[in-house]
Amino acid sequence: MRSIIKAKPFFLGLLIAVGLLAQGSRAQAATESLIVAGGCFWCVESDFESVQGVKSAVSGYTGGTTKNPTYKTVTGGNSGHYEAVKITFDSSVVTRERLLYLFFRSVDPTDAGGQFCDRGDSYRTAVFVSNKAEKALAEQAKADAQSALGRKIVTPILPKAKFYKAESYHQDYYKGDNIVLTRRGPKSQASAYKFYRKACGRDQKVKSLWGSDAPFVN
Repeated sequence: MRSIIKAKPFFLGLLIAVGLLAQGSRAQAATESLIVAGGCFWCVESDFESVQGVKSAVSGYTGGTTKNPTYKTVTGGNSGHYEAVKITFDSSVVTRERLLYLFFRSVDPTDAGGQFCDRGDSYRTAVFVSNKAEKALAEQAKADAQSALGRKIVTPILPKAKFYKAESYHQDYYKGDNIVLTRRGPKSQASAYKFYRKACGRDQKVKSLWGSDAPFVN
């Protein structure tokens, strides 16, 4: 009897450990990622970090051939890379389908030459997929968006390539407090971001295209 009593704490601890491991496995299984290009990555990052279920949105570069690209080489147009954002999300809270729905309605997917005031290949839109299932979901989301908009969508669905995280000063730029020089003088990053976004006409254009379906326009 005494040996059974002594064993109880051991088995209780074992059960707790097994439960924690199972919980961790479920959480890991629910964590997925989606890489999209939607013009300025500051804006895409800002938009998707506001979505419930998104754990993080990281600005970076993908889709090109240049190894270890920098902002200068990518925006210079010689790297083949897109400005992109890697969205990590909890699929038990928000689905890939929902994120794709939001993505297509947060950009101008009819523009093959860039986005809004940002022109050139690095600012084009794209969705990157890693398998047939992801491709099917992206193609369906594209078709649904095209039907809803009534115009041809040129955003390509591309094979997932190596994602390079952008320089640290690009991460969470929209809420940074570092002082930067703008056309209207020194401003905090957050203020400079708001000025840039408005001046670039992003929200105005998205609103004119998608109306009340535009998810991130106030």
